[in-house]
Parts: sequence; structure tokens; C-alpha cells
Amino acid sequence: MSHSSQQFKSHAPGVALCVLIFTVAHFLSSYLGQVIKGFNPFTASVLAILLGIVVANSVKPGPRFAPGVRFCLKKVLRFAIVLIGIRLSLFEVGELGASGLPVVVVAVATGVLGVQLLGRIFGLPPKLAMLLGAGTSICGVTAVVSTAPVIDADEGEVAYAVANVTLFGLIGTLVYPYLVPYLFPIGKQCGLFLGTAIHDMAQLMGAAATYKDLYNDETGFATAAITKMTRNLFLAVVIPYFAWRTRGERSEEAEGSRPPLLPGFLIGFLAMSCLRSLGDYTLARHGMALGVLPAESWSSALHFIGKVLGSTWLVGFALVGVGLNLKTEIFRGLGFKPFLLGLSGALLVGVASCITITLLF
Repeated sequence: MSHSSQQFKSHAPGVALCVLIFTVAHFLSSYLGQVIKGFNPFTASVLAILLGIVVANSVKPGPRFAPGVRFCLKKVLRFAIVLIGIRLSLFEVGELGASGLPVVVVAVATGVLGVQLLGRIFGLPPKLAMLLGAGTSICGVTAVVSTAPVIDADEGEVAYAVANVTLFGLIGTLVYPYLVPYLFPIGKQCGLFLGTAIHDMAQLMGAAATYKDLYNDETGFATAAITKMTRNLFLAVVIPYFAWRTRGERSEEAEGSRPPLLPGFLIGFLAMSCLRSLGDYTLARHGMALGVLPAESWSSALHFIGKVLGSTWLVGFALVGVGLNLKTEIFRGLGFKPFLLGLSGALLVGVASCITITLLF
């Protein structure tokens, strides 16, 4: 039997399990979205993690599933991140404007550096603080599981970080749409706050949709989406930063065994973002994206590659893998300190965003 055939045989059970669980999560989320009026907190991403946890702690899949689950957590997730890059146009940074970009920079820097500082104060492991900083400052669970292999975080640290950003991102999603008009005038400022204060893209879009329905503010809705997309681009800055921070701890390792400061999947992510930007530019200038696709076809391709395939299904398979690795015994030992850090980090980013918006507008 060839090596590729052996790999397929060893990966198939775990991959099939992840695909099955996410398929259930996807259709269950769609059903709940029809039943629940208004914002549905049970997105496919949230349900993927929850169902994975339930299966891991009740059915307890055997070791033959482990290689495929690991494959989804690493290879599939990294490929998904590459594809997600096509959703992020560099021109969106320009659309945000000179006054909006500093708000994003301050929010990201506060999340990354502030959470690490608080982690030291709370006496928590540095890598756990890094994971929480990545999830709080960039894009929630996706940032956590993307950062984990780069800094060689263990399962327990990933479990705490995922639980944190999911919980506090969800709380922000439910609270901020109602709170933000009391902080800022209806319009761009509200959108900037939502786009910087809520962790996950799906959660942000749910919160922004709720806000738009409540206050009929299309400007705020569009600004929130552009702000979050711009914030996601900083994934290509934050992950190399954390890789650099942890390289010093591996001084005894061979140079070749150290993870690169700019992993291959981030290079792919940036390449896809540049492709998206080039496509948008050629469409605007010549009426054909990349010289071959009309506007409708280009939009459909972006939606399928970046949204449907990348950030929905492939990321969903990886999030099931996250849930399958979250065994209840992992949460013993550190107690509630990580959750206090997650809450503090979420509030810190929100306050920093609020102050920056107030000063600039």
C-alpha cells in the first residue's frame, strides 16, 4: 500500500466524523435561524464546537479518529485561511478612511499587548495569554486555532482560549447592538465600535444586522463589516509577532525545527488578498475582474471561495476538531482565572476602541 493510500486510510475516519458533525451543525443552525426571531446566537461555528464537545465527552471516539481530526485542525484549517484571504481587499483599508484605520490599530494592539500584560499579572501561562490576545484582537476562534501551532500551545491552553473568545464574543454580540447608540451618534462611529469590539466575523455580522434592524442605519452596518475585514488583515502581523516572541524559548532546538516567522498559510492568505485587490481594481477600471470575469461572476466566485468553502465549511470542519479535543478534564487546574482574563481583555479592547473613536471623531 502506498504512503498516500495509508494516509487516506488513517485520516478518513476522523475527517468523516468532522464532516458529519459540521453538516449537522450547519443545518441545525439554519433551522434554529428560522425558529428564533431576530439574531440567532447558535451559528454553525458555535454549534460545531458545542457538538464536538458533546461527542468528545459522551461518545468518546477512539484513537483511530485522532489522525483525521488532527488533519482538520491543521491542514484543513490552514487551507481555509488561505481561501479566506480572498474575502479581504486591501482597498477596504482605504474605504475605512484615515480616521478609521487608527481605531483598528489601537484595538488590535490593545488586545495583543494588553492581554499579555494582564496574563502576567494573573499569573497565567504566557502562551495562553497569547492565544487569548490573538482571539480577542483579531477574529475569535479562527485566530486562536491559527496561532496555536505557531507558538506550540497545548490542548488545554487552546481549550481555555476557545471557550473564552466564544463566550465573551457572544456576550458582546448580544449586548453591543443595543448599547452602542448610547455611546456614539448613529452612523460610522457605531459601526467602528462594533467592528473592533466583537471578536468573530459571524458574531459581528449578526450584531451588525441586529443594529441595522433596530436603527435602520446602513452606514453603520457597512462600516462595521469593513472595519472587521480590515481588522482580520492584521492576522498576517500578529501571528508572526507571536512566532517571534516564542522563538527565544526554543533556543536549544535546531534552527531548522523552529516554525517560520511567516508561515506558508499566511503567505497564501496575503497572496489571495492581493488577488482579490487586483480583481477589484481591474473590475473598476476595465469592467472585467482580472480581465476575464464580469462583476456578477467575480462576486459569485468570491462568495463561494471565501465565504462558503473557506470560512464556512472548511473552518467548520476545523472547529469540530477543536470541540473534539475539549475534554472536561482539561479545564481542571487553572480554574476561573483564564475566564477573568478573557473578560478583562474583551472589556479592555472595547474601552480602548471607545476612547479612540471619541478622540478622533
